[in-house]
Amino acid sequence: MKKVIEFLKKTIDKNTSLVVACSGGPDSMCLLDLVTKLKDELNLNIIVAHVNHKLRSESEEEAKMVENYSTENNLIFELLEITDYINGNFSEEDARKRRYKFFNEVIEKYHATVLLTAHHGDDLIETILMRLTRGSNLSGYIGIKEISQNEKYKTLRPLLSVTKDEIINYLKENNVPYRLDKTNQELKHTRNRYRHVVLPFLKKENPKVHEKYLKFSKELIEYDNFVNTYINDNKFIVDNSIVINKVSGQTDFIKRKCLELLVKDIQSKDYFDISDEQTNNLMKLYNQSNKSIDLNNNYIGINGYGKIFIKKKENKVLNEIIFDKDTLLEDFILYYNSPDGDNSNSCIYLDTSEIMMPLRIRSLLPGDKIKVKNLNGSKKISDIFIDSKVPKDKRSTYPILVDSQNTVLWVPNLKKSQFSKDKSQKYDIIIRCKAR
Repeated sequence: MKKVIEFLKKTIDKNTSLVVACSGGPDSMCLLDLVTKLKDELNLNIIVAHVNHKLRSESEEEAKMVENYSTENNLIFELLEITDYINGNFSEEDARKRRYKFFNEVIEKYHATVLLTAHHGDDLIETILMRLTRGSNLSGYIGIKEISQNEKYKTLRPLLSVTKDEIINYLKENNVPYRLDKTNQELKHTRNRYRHVVLPFLKKENPKVHEKYLKFSKELIEYDNFVNTYINDNKFIVDNSIVINKVSGQTDFIKRKCLELLVKDIQSKDYFDISDEQTNNLMKLYNQSNKSIDLNNNYIGINGYGKIFIKKKENKVLNEIIFDKDTLLEDFILYYNSPDGDNSNSCIYLDTSEIMMPLRIRSLLPGDKIKVKNLNGSKKISDIFIDSKVPKDKRSTYPILVDSQNTVLWVPNLKKSQFSKDKSQKYDIIIRCKAR
């Protein structure tokens, strides 16, 4: 464990408050014991964070064991008990989200700057192999990083340089208590099949194979950091949006990596998985102006305003309002009874004696049509949006001017109805629209 101790001393400053994620299994108890041995030397404030998922009869005893170890070593103990799950069913993703939400809360409570997790060398091999088999991307094939940093704290995984066997030997030699989860032996779980079937073969070929995988992971990190720096230095991504004209001359590799960074930003805040097919569809967006595609978890990818971005679908609508004064909307300003006007589609002259007052502003309704000025017949407003390349995510909040009988008078900046007057005709109100 010499390498682990050296890593901890190199990456943790003196007088640091840190949180150790501890399940009570051999890996996390090994990590907790190693850090505890450095407590006085580095003057550390150690907070032990344990999550009781309440899924096994042994869970209560495991929580008590971790609490007792904390008490005996003058460590702070924090416990989360999960008593209910979404739809009553356990989900790995849901459990993981809850664990890390808890860890974040503990970190904030104690103003900690470091989170320690007990991923080890065998975990790294399993993760890389699973992602290679399933398919991932450059940063995904890295597997598990020894050090990762966010805005509030850094996460350290000191055990990546050691194997499960080394961990068990350490626990026995140092009389450190731990508990085994029997479900880790069940081959119905994908990771367990890699752990008990594939890993023994690799270790037979090379007992230090975990060091080769760690070296592979670190080299990929260097490549990944180089590419990310290139993207940042060239400002290909601004405000979580890819600037299309800046990446237009770049290789598909760089374009794909830009999309990956958008996805990773969302994944840092929300559950968001994406398939290879969806990634390929996002790549096509580079050449599809004013188009959007559906993604998982109610997200959409959008090409609009010269940028590509990914956002959560918003079922926003423009609430109907009486229009009798200047009105400020999200994307427009509508001026009521303007002192002057022009002949563009951003202005309309109306004779209020020909329409039913008061005027109203609302969003698009199914089947909405407008009798377009100087054009025979009616046209669907949805078709006008398509022809005018109004982004899909803006159509539900685009303002439409109607009278009190719901007759469409004007689609601001796009089309005027037959009720629109020329300057030479009789009118008594001028309405203007300005995009914000």
